[in-house]
Amino acid sequence: MTEQASLPELFTPDFKADPYPVYANLRETSPIHRVTPPEGRSFWVISRYADVDAVLRDNRFSKNWRSVMTPEQLAQMPEVSPAFETLSHNMLSLDPPDHTRLRMLVSKAFTPRVIEQLRPRIQSIADDLLDAVQDKGTMDLIDGYAFPLPITVITDMLGVPIADQDKFRVWSNTIVSGSGAWGSGPTEEQIAAAQAFIDYLRAFFAEKRANPGDDLTSALIQAEEAGDTLSEEELYAMIFLLLIAGHETTVNLIGNGMLALLQHPDQMALLRSNPGLIKPAIEELLRYEPPVETSTGRFASEDIEIGGTLISKGEIVMVAIAAANRDPEQFTNPDMLDITRTPNPNLSFGKGIHYCLGAPLARLEGEIAINTLLRRMPNLRLNIAPEEVARRPGILLRGLTRLPVAF
Repeated sequence: MTEQASLPELFTPDFKADPYPVYANLRETSPIHRVTPPEGRSFWVISRYADVDAVLRDNRFSKNWRSVMTPEQLAQMPEVSPAFETLSHNMLSLDPPDHTRLRMLVSKAFTPRVIEQLRPRIQSIADDLLDAVQDKGTMDLIDGYAFPLPITVITDMLGVPIADQDKFRVWSNTIVSGSGAWGSGPTEEQIAAAQAFIDYLRAFFAEKRANPGDDLTSALIQAEEAGDTLSEEELYAMIFLLLIAGHETTVNLIGNGMLALLQHPDQMALLRSNPGLIKPAIEELLRYEPPVETSTGRFASEDIEIGGTLISKGEIVMVAIAAANRDPEQFTNPDMLDITRTPNPNLSFGKGIHYCLGAPLARLEGEIAINTLLRRMPNLRLNIAPEEVARRPGILLRGLTRLPVAF
């Protein structure tokens, strides 16, 4: 069963504040749901766990829209600025063999064994951030902790000056904050942010070529110079993706996770008294309030039937991870936060060939950030009314703009 809905009905601030009743209704009445935005092309929202899992694993759904759209559909797509085009040509928007080649270049830096070696550094960053606010009694958990922790880690890995982290935050927030309406094109602000990012990276790469270091960027530049593994454009897109994906989702994991615990004091008390529960707790926080609300777009490379609905070649599909993670067909009492829940096959890091490369890093950062906070701030509490909590706009990410706490 399908039905039409305009974009504002699904992605308003009221919806972002609590989308789960709407998602429950979609799963029941219109699990393969066509959305028609005020501008841009219509797309399908997939909300049931089984269907979301199937789409994520199905390579007939391409990430590269240029390769699957009909000439008529391509003609409807807007002109894209050269900078935006360059940055968008990353692993997230490519299919094999390009996707496979690029992923292989960086995968060794994100294996669980390599990431585990970062534990002392991540712990040190968490402690330093809390040392800075310990005596103040209040903080914005996003600005003071959830953002600087992962951005410091990924800039360390890439050899990027930590002093520039606020620039990345502004550019990143601007670029990923769009509504997700395909065919409407990026805004002027998004184009300007993309160009600023390109200009920054051009100077940064020049510096790394002159003075290579023991970092991932230097290694990728050397791979590019060796030929046929990484083009100059791919290098821009790769570093952009690693910087953005390397902090955006973890900011949301820490922020969403702490808000959920603060709103469920029994679960927060259980974790504080049993810090060994942190691994299942992180999986439950990922499920309960996922950092990524919907996937980036996928495009049917042929006519495909999902859940009894035909998706025509070239049409756009967005899988609603937040909806799938609350599907009662997959999870018992899905609207209940249970940090001991097992098994917990949440879809927050995706499935299939585009499974999140940085999942081990995000999990470790979340584990250390949350356990350290609970250990060092025993009287941690919200410092605003729950209804004042503000969500980030846009269709893709699920996160907080700020989270004032007292301790």
